[in-house]
Amino acid sequence: MSAAPPFQARRIAIWDLPTRAFHWLVVLLVPAMWWTAEEEMMDLHILLGQTMFGLVLFRIFWGLIGSSTARFAGFVRGPRAILSYLRGDGKARIGHNPIGALSVVALLTLLSIQVGLGLFASDEDGLYQGPLSHHVSLEASETLAERHETMFDVLLIFIGLHVAAILFYLVIKRDNLVGPMVSGSREAGEGEAPMAAAPLWRFLIAAGAALALTLAIATGL
Repeated sequence: MSAAPPFQARRIAIWDLPTRAFHWLVVLLVPAMWWTAEEEMMDLHILLGQTMFGLVLFRIFWGLIGSSTARFAGFVRGPRAILSYLRGDGKARIGHNPIGALSVVALLTLLSIQVGLGLFASDEDGLYQGPLSHHVSLEASETLAERHETMFDVLLIFIGLHVAAILFYLVIKRDNLVGPMVSGSREAGEGEAPMAAAPLWRFLIAAGAALALTLAIATGL
């Protein structure tokens, strides 16, 4: 009697390409924007900020009409679900866990505030101005520039906590969160089904709307 074939874990898709691309573009853009600000390369800094604005807009739209694991309705949970997860009683599901969902919401909120402040910011001499700075006074614009710098420090603190959480899951819980965000898939748990991918036309709507609004903002409305 022949031996049974070795068990092979089934891999399932959990993150679509747009979600993964957004994640890694943010990873690249945050240090790039810091560096351009430190080196006073403000033209490039403003351009990168507008790019970040477009990415955040796209992620918000994609959170409404994207693939199942990208939609806010698919992963944002209330306090009861969060407490159940912390107690270890939560139902296993693919995508963001309730704590990861809070992290996503926090990141999008902080990035929205950061780029929003930058749109209205201006330097002391008024040489470099955000595309919407003409809607406020020079004094207000300079104040918003200071808030823009302060908010970046807050963003860095959050990013540090986010990295610490990833290391905690990797070292303590033996759960690699980075790999699936690169490949888009991971080994399936019992009863887990792959994500429901969104059709191409939804991506085109989200990307087109984000691009149109970004261009409108970039030209100062």
